Amino acid sequence: MKGLIAKKVGMTQVFDESGNLTPVTVIRVEPNTVIATKVKEKCGYDAVVLGVGEMKPKKVTKPYAGIFPENITPKRTLKEFRDFDQEVKIGDTIGLELFNETRFLDVTATSKGKGFQGVMKRWGFHGGRATHGSKFHREPGGTGACTTPGHNFKGTKLPGHTGFKRVTVQNLKIVKIDPELNVILVRGAVPGIRDCTLIVKSAVKK
Repeated sequence: MKGLIAKKVGMTQVFDESGNLTPVTVIRVEPNTVIATKVKEKCGYDAVVLGVGEMKPKKVTKPYAGIFPENITPKRTLKEFRDFDQEVKIGDTIGLELFNETRFLDVTATSKGKGFQGVMKRWGFHGGRATHGSKFHREPGGTGACTTPGHNFKGTKLPGHTGFKRVTVQNLKIVKIDPELNVILVRGAVPGIRDCTLIVKSAVKK
């Protein structure tokens, strides 16, 4: 497993040699610093903790600063990657070169939040008819089950908060890696708003 912390820049499109258009997402990868390493003998599993993003000194609390070794400045974002597929040590910097031999990626992020939504937008309910004096339009309809069992079942689809969930999109093909701009172009869309934090890993199924 290989992985890095990155940021979503946005979407664009590229043309290949045959003139075919491909929609791509631009992912910017800043150098990731190795904050800590975990070994199976001590922690029960092997993992690498990566950090990215500088913090203002006045915003760093003493407990948070204690996480980092003396020669490493506190980072804004930390992420633990289990079974990291490369030998690293504390203080090393990892960049785009990690994916030079990788063709497909899995990208994880928090999806866009859409606020409180009704059942038609949240779950795709058909809704009631809009003609002939009908008074049932966008409601969820009956949810009870009479005397037996006398309560609503768990998991009943109702209105509620939509989006803003952890989402992973798998098997995104790498179209191009640009070391000068520190960006990766992957085919298709990834979850999240612009400038959101992404977890980019080598594909599990490919």
